[in-house]
Amino acid sequence: MFQILNPYKPLQEKLQLDADLPYTEHWSAAADFLTLLAEYCLQKKPATVLECSSGLSTLVLARCCQLNQYGKVTSLENGAEFVSDTQARLQQLKLNDYASVVHTPLEKYQLAETSFDWYSLKDMPDIRIDLLVIDGPPGFIQHHSRYPALPLLQQQLGSNCTIFLDDAARDEEKEIIALWLEKYPGLKHRYIDTERGCSILQFESV
Repeated sequence: MFQILNPYKPLQEKLQLDADLPYTEHWSAAADFLTLLAEYCLQKKPATVLECSSGLSTLVLARCCQLNQYGKVTSLENGAEFVSDTQARLQQLKLNDYASVVHTPLEKYQLAETSFDWYSLKDMPDIRIDLLVIDGPPGFIQHHSRYPALPLLQQQLGSNCTIFLDDAARDEEKEIIALWLEKYPGLKHRYIDTERGCSILQFESV
């Protein structure tokens, strides 16, 4: 009989976690993307991490902040059930001091001539973002579902903020990247060929 290997096991060991990371195949962020996030967070030690969506990545980033003894993760989540689930898992792993999941229902935004449903920012804390992780809203909600992240959050990005976009191998995410690069000439982009594709972006320092 073949043994099904846990692709998250090396990451779990890197993060010195005794408990298995709770993942759902095809829904949780892929292990290679999370490993890139963890390596960045452990090396750069960002003070403020903002995450669009929540889940396994929230646990990984919170654990990195715990190991760093520095930093805090805020996750925007439109699904109330996902808020409860992620909060419970943070509690189980004793990571709740390093991350908070904010229930942010989707609301209408008008960007240029296009209307988008995106996370409500009414309860958004007044923070300067050092690391922005974009893994939501889900693509089935609308065309270019993750596009609003930069237009709506740009003013809160720290001067050296790094942006990670998951699922960057998908056609829609490629189109989003192209739109961002056209809108923001000072935006630098690097693509990493992970399982689902990872785009890393940063604004050039003025």
